[in-house]
Amino acid sequence: MATVDDIRSALSQVAYPGFTKDIVSFGFVKKIELGDKPCIELEITASSEEIASILKDEIKNKLALVGISDFELKINQPQTPKETSSKGKNMAPYIKNFIMVSSGKGGVGKSTTTTNLAIALAMQGKKIGVLDADIYGPNIPRMFGIVGSQPEVVANRVKPVHALGCEVMSMGMMMEEGQSLIWRGAMIMKVIQQLLTDIDWGELDALVIDMPPGTGDAQLTLAQSVPVTCGVVVTTPQTVAIDDAKRSLDMFEKLNIPMGGIVENMSGFICPESGKEYDIFGKGTAAELAKEYKTEVIAQIPIEVDTRIGGDEGKPITYYAPTSESAKRFMKAAAALWAKIEEINKEGGASNEAIQPTIGLDGKSSACSSGDGENKAKEGGCGCH
Repeated sequence: MATVDDIRSALSQVAYPGFTKDIVSFGFVKKIELGDKPCIELEITASSEEIASILKDEIKNKLALVGISDFELKINQPQTPKETSSKGKNMAPYIKNFIMVSSGKGGVGKSTTTTNLAIALAMQGKKIGVLDADIYGPNIPRMFGIVGSQPEVVANRVKPVHALGCEVMSMGMMMEEGQSLIWRGAMIMKVIQQLLTDIDWGELDALVIDMPPGTGDAQLTLAQSVPVTCGVVVTTPQTVAIDDAKRSLDMFEKLNIPMGGIVENMSGFICPESGKEYDIFGKGTAAELAKEYKTEVIAQIPIEVDTRIGGDEGKPITYYAPTSESAKRFMKAAAALWAKIEEINKEGGASNEAIQPTIGLDGKSSACSSGDGENKAKEGGCGCH
């Protein structure tokens, strides 16, 4: 007769759909009980019936190998996400939602946050793409452990690289490591549009976009090219970082991008020996900022050694250490972010209609970021520049 260990061993051979990691390692197996027949309970992060069906078949096959054909399986799932209802210009209509991850300055952990939020969303059953729009400093390939990977070209379209459950694309895959790009704004704008239209993303629930620091050409180009569902600002608790985060939040307001929330990164340090948390850079300072801009802090991510190691070695903490405190907080942040996306879509979705370029009386094109594009256009330009 099979034991609990036999069943757990068999389940450890069941890969979670879209990943190489198994359901036991992910912590999705919540209960195994023996009785008249084995009872197994899973709690997965996917709402898709397709994923549940695949798991049922795989579990049945693996348990049969240890002589178990009659068993009870319960799979707990979240509710199915709502469809998007965004309006305006959309250069990538096959993508349902766009998440802009931004920061007012570099070095606050924006790419780390992008990577782990995207993986967390994928682990919760969403079809996720990651676009590295930080053209000058493309760190996403290293974060995902795909440095040196070359995207495949099929029928004149570039296919993103599949990694850790996400479809990933970065300029870092198209140039030599360490090579600098000395481009003017117009070139950056063109490349971002090409990364949206020339990449075979397929149908995605969301594209998570790692933006360059600041509030410049890249942000405006993206916002005019697709209706950005929401923006996420990454900051540290330090005052100088909070000051710059305000500029990103102000940019979201001016570009009519709904607020998805703030991630306060490096919020405390967890000692690996004692597990005690220390507030090295302060903690909780983003709360007042969130209140000012009518949004919320969706995560306070502590400094953990595994986070740094994961970024350097291409082993993101959410995927490789799912029981760590940071991974748990990223998972919670992803759930909160998706709830916000559903709320935005329920209320009519995002729109970039008001910030499209207009032609003034002088014949010059201008881009409105004031939310009053129609009236400004009549006066000879939006007045934003």
